[in-house]
Amino acid sequence: MTVHDVDIAMIGAGPSNLALAVALEECGSPELAAGARILERHDDVKWQRNLLLPWTRSQVSYVKDLVTLRNPRSRFSFLNFLHERGELDEFVNLGTFNPFRWQLSTYQQWVADNLEHVRMRYGADAEQILPVHSEEGAIVGFAVSLSDGDTVICRDLVFGGGRDAFVPEVFRGLPDERVVHSTRYGSRVGAARELARPGQPLRPVVVGGAQSAAEMFMALHEDAPGSSPTMLLRSIGLKDYQTSKFVNELFFPSFVDDFYAMPPKARARVLDEMHLTNYAGLAPPFLDELYTMIYRQRMLGRPVSAVRPLTEVVAARVEALPGGGEEVVLEVRDLRCDAVEEVRCDAVFLGTGFDPRMPAIVRRLAEAVALPEITVNRDYRVDLGAGATGGLYLQGVNEATHGISDSLISVLAQRSADIARDMMARRDADRGAGRLASGQAVVMPV
Repeated sequence: MTVHDVDIAMIGAGPSNLALAVALEECGSPELAAGARILERHDDVKWQRNLLLPWTRSQVSYVKDLVTLRNPRSRFSFLNFLHERGELDEFVNLGTFNPFRWQLSTYQQWVADNLEHVRMRYGADAEQILPVHSEEGAIVGFAVSLSDGDTVICRDLVFGGGRDAFVPEVFRGLPDERVVHSTRYGSRVGAARELARPGQPLRPVVVGGAQSAAEMFMALHEDAPGSSPTMLLRSIGLKDYQTSKFVNELFFPSFVDDFYAMPPKARARVLDEMHLTNYAGLAPPFLDELYTMIYRQRMLGRPVSAVRPLTEVVAARVEALPGGGEEVVLEVRDLRCDAVEEVRCDAVFLGTGFDPRMPAIVRRLAEAVALPEITVNRDYRVDLGAGATGGLYLQGVNEATHGISDSLISVLAQRSADIARDMMARRDADRGAGRLASGQAVVMPV
């Protein structure tokens, strides 16, 4: 085992931590940036890795990239990325604010490759995080255990790995190979095709009514040739996102201050009213494309894919087939008449979103720190109690306190500035007091 001592460790090379890395590079303190490391479990950077379908687009303007709303002159902007690659003219000619998802993914890898001070470590899968205490018992940092046996010790830890995938209880008893969450679609769809009955196309069922479910439903027409996917959703039908410019003002970075200052009841009401701006909906152009595909199937007499609204899965099991092999049997309730029927399929694809709780690795850390609850201040730093010089920052999981935009890329640039500013202010207030490399006595976790 090798122990690596750094000042700042960031878990996950997603947009949140890449934006913070750029903010650290541009904060005027090369020493602070040089002490930062991004720990990425994969061997490269990819945004929404398993839904990088060639036709999917971002629902957010490219102006809301990693840096532009904080520093429009930054060399790390999306437009400069296109310029340096000689692709700017073609993109401008598209006449769109919404790049393809694979373009933004390539942009994020380009940012990672062009960082001057912040270092990337690929293949670094964080398995456990424990606090590091001083001899007096105060938290002075964290120890991140990696799957390869190494340990990274840091003063400040930034979690930017996103929420855990949510698999509804009704599907948890099915064999793993029969259930594919959207976060695993790209890496699992090939194996799922092998579950089809001999000589027959795959019979896929997609569960969910939001963007990720609809993207899998559309993609399965190409990835499982000959199949006629069925989509099950509890709502009255597929809906589009609310895109009013008046509502979109609630995604301004400046609205975070207003939201944070609200009492809890007011926050909950705003979140509830904004649900359809980000959840349980589809981008309007994609919704039209999906409807047109089904219309074309009907008019041309081809096998018709089914979208079944007002349908709820109440049970799921695996049954043996008479000639050998197995199939999934879903018991589904028609909410219009409360009747239950069976839907038989080979694999279930879940567009069921993410667990609303804090990620499991963060909850385990909170238990190790003996936090009664996880609360963050306006600058996204967790309250670790009096005397703590180590800092724990959470990105993308603070909707309850910072608004619905916290899980989106809309506020990345400004949020990274808030965190970088807080890190610098803490160091200015207590220069070197919490940095483990200073020789301060610490108690290592067991």
